[in-house]
Amino acid sequence: MKALHARFSLPLIVTALLAAGPALAQDNWLTTWMASPQPTWGNELPLPTRIPEALADSTIQQKLRVSVGGSQVRVVVSNEYGKQPLLIGAARVAASEGARQVLRFGGEEQVSIAPGETRTSDPVALVVPALGDLVVSLYLPQRTPLTTFHWDGKQTAFISPGNQVNAQRLAGKEQVEARLFLSDILVDAPLDSRALVVLGDSITDGNGSTLDSNRRWPDFLAQRLAAENVAVLNGGISGARLLEDGMGVSAAARFERDVLSKPGVKSVVLMLGINDISWPGTAFAPNAPLPSLDKLIAGYRQLIDQAHRHNLRIIGTTLLPFEGALQGSIIEHYHSAPKEQLRQALNQWIRTGQAFDAVIDFDQMTRDPRYPTRLLPLIDSGDHLHPGDAGNRAMAEGVDLKVLF
Repeated sequence: MKALHARFSLPLIVTALLAAGPALAQDNWLTTWMASPQPTWGNELPLPTRIPEALADSTIQQKLRVSVGGSQVRVVVSNEYGKQPLLIGAARVAASEGARQVLRFGGEEQVSIAPGETRTSDPVALVVPALGDLVVSLYLPQRTPLTTFHWDGKQTAFISPGNQVNAQRLAGKEQVEARLFLSDILVDAPLDSRALVVLGDSITDGNGSTLDSNRRWPDFLAQRLAAENVAVLNGGISGARLLEDGMGVSAAARFERDVLSKPGVKSVVLMLGINDISWPGTAFAPNAPLPSLDKLIAGYRQLIDQAHRHNLRIIGTTLLPFEGALQGSIIEHYHSAPKEQLRQALNQWIRTGQAFDAVIDFDQMTRDPRYPTRLLPLIDSGDHLHPGDAGNRAMAEGVDLKVLF
């Protein structure tokens, strides 16, 4: 026992901790941006994927805006829905128009990511400011099916033949509006930093906002919180549902991935349910019945329980009005009187059920006082379902920041 004490004496332990302390103190990895991965689909959904089926010997260049900044960057690449290994031949990251920096994975410039897996790059010394832009370039040397993506990226991505990861701008490029394989950005952030996830559907994803402009409501919320070192992570998936898989897996199936596993997350805002209510009887789910109010409430309670078991604060939001939604599009019968009754009943439970730690009443903020089952014209993007730029800004500005943490 004396020998053991001599070997691990207190002075030696203190000396070792002091020596390691500065290096450890610099590592405060925080998720500062995300795009929830989705599997691609065929004819089972009425909307096209709008991306190529596969790429070969091609470079993908993707731009994004972080929320909290930091002194180092790590990039997360996902092959979650792949059926074969995803080979990244080369990868680069840059701050907007700055010099491209090499991304390595386990010290190697080339990485093979197994089906169902993700890989996080090694840290890159790159100072990125709060609300700063990053550009990530991925080179795919072999034929690669595009099986893992984020459908509604609201940001133009460029695809060009050959290895062009060092190019400032791609030549001979094809354009898509999806995120391809890119799922997260982490930064070595200030010690008082923390993150908030908004788990939502197309309203959170930014459908209805202006392309390439970062005008989703979580973007405007991130602007309000940037000075407080709070990252706002957009966990929206267009076509997402609470109870069932939609244009992505159900909320219960992705809660671990999109909320619980994100470094630095302390709170989650839950804004899901309108697609559960509206899809039945449409081209999305022509034969599905309306879910019951009890079933929707049980779905919320499951997520609330998961959040609380992980010491996370969870904030619910009421569902926006949607009368007249998508009329004249390929998606008919999105709204009906029974669906409206269910939305109203669910909103009443969200407001009064005292299950959430706090509630943001987006219904009250966005409805037309003269026609409360419809969006206020100022809010409406024009499809009577999704807010436009002004609507997204109004929603973010209407959030009481004190309820978030």
